[in-house]
Amino acid sequence: MNDSLKSKQDSVKCEVCMKEVPLSEAKSAEANEYVAHFCGLDCYAKWRHQAGTAEDAKKTSG
Repeated sequence: MNDSLKSKQDSVKCEVCMKEVPLSEAKSAEANEYVAHFCGLDCYAKWRHQAGTAEDAKKTSG
């Protein structure tokens, strides 16, 4: 397999900042029907906060 192709497959993008992260170093969280990857705990916390804010908006509007 081509080394550049292999390295693309072994990395993921952070859900928050879109930074390329090696899959072995990425933090992950299972969301509804997909897995989200994060470059670190700061981006994970931002994602959780954004998800909580969106959930709260749904509850108050409905």
